[in-house]
Amino acid sequence: MRHCRTIGFLGGIALTCFVGGSSAPAQTYPSQDVHFVSAAVPGGSPDIITRFLAEKMRPLMKRTIVVENKPGALGNIATEYVARAKPDGYTLYVNSGAAMASNMHLQKKPPIESIDALPLVATISNHPMTIVVRANAPWQTLAELAAELKRKGDKASYGIANPSAKVFGALFIQSAGLNAVEVQYKSAADFPGDLASGAIDFAVSDSALALATSRAGTARILVVSSAQRSQTMPNVPTMKELGHNIDLPGWWAVFAPAGTPKPVMLALNGWFTDVMKQDDAVKFFNGIGGDPLLMGLDEAQAFYRRQVDDWATYVRVAKIEPQ
Repeated sequence: MRHCRTIGFLGGIALTCFVGGSSAPAQTYPSQDVHFVSAAVPGGSPDIITRFLAEKMRPLMKRTIVVENKPGALGNIATEYVARAKPDGYTLYVNSGAAMASNMHLQKKPPIESIDALPLVATISNHPMTIVVRANAPWQTLAELAAELKRKGDKASYGIANPSAKVFGALFIQSAGLNAVEVQYKSAADFPGDLASGAIDFAVSDSALALATSRAGTARILVVSSAQRSQTMPNVPTMKELGHNIDLPGWWAVFAPAGTPKPVMLALNGWFTDVMKQDDAVKFFNGIGGDPLLMGLDEAQAFYRRQVDDWATYVRVAKIEPQ
């Protein structure tokens, strides 16, 4: 029978295991470089979040943290890469929890068979999706945009770059009775040029990119996907306020391969929680449209399971066929 206990040790944790009453050599975690994987290209919103967390975690873990970018296939490349990694706590996945939950229902063959293949280490922050238009567009409100899209019929188009955006866009198109064509981009960093030029009429963007382009004067944010207004975008209305029965929360989290020892998971959860309690972390995430989302390990995993169930409903209501 195997028993493990966790002992604090020089900024890491010591995993002391006893097998059949005899002690095995103590192991310390982390004892080597740790890899944080991002599903985005360098400079994209997920990459920015991943690199910020890496910098904040280095002094707590007392190890070098290497950021690996694995973009493409709606995040599937990165997801599969981490799911197949050795479950030792040295490969972690920083990604949208909403994207992870939605992929279970958007794809006939999702990159992981169940959430148990990539359990949640820690929740990080809440980030709603947004609908944005180019800054010089004549449409000041979502209703004005919808009227123009209805006029253009199937010549209207919009950009998406991840599963959450795909569902939010489909729900809006359905709710507003539109025929706009979805345009899939490899990453969110790829559509701002087409948006600014008018090649697409609007984009479904994460809050980080939406705020960045809004502050740069190249885009205008019309609405957020969550039922409550964002604390960082208090003047932007919600879909429900504008008459659309849509509540699509966005949230970020950290995942690890199945089989990662629970003492390691608990230590990581504690470190990420400590990071998100720091004033500069709160300021950073507020600056990219997010509010800290703090949960213990078991609570976070239960939340993840509920989100997977909720996304089954979102995908069904949006009438999206798994691809």
